[in-house]
Amino acid sequence: MDHIIRKISIGSDYKNEAMHYAIGQQVYGGHTISAILFENEDDSYNIHIKKQNEILPWKKFNKNMAISVEYDLEY
Repeated sequence: MDHIIRKISIGSDYKNEAMHYAIGQQVYGGHTISAILFENEDDSYNIHIKKQNEILPWKKFNKNMAISVEYDLEY
């Protein structure tokens, strides 16, 4: 079953030191986070950003990092 990832947090201290990335969040140079995808090949999470009609890979986090995932609960 595929789940849509809404938010990902990177870091072991969720409340104080983790970096949080969410769909729709404004980031780097006016880009917006458009997708957070799990890659089965290497067990990584990949963040893609969009500006106008261009979508680019932006960040990749591997399974060795402390990661918390929130899924989109809209049905």
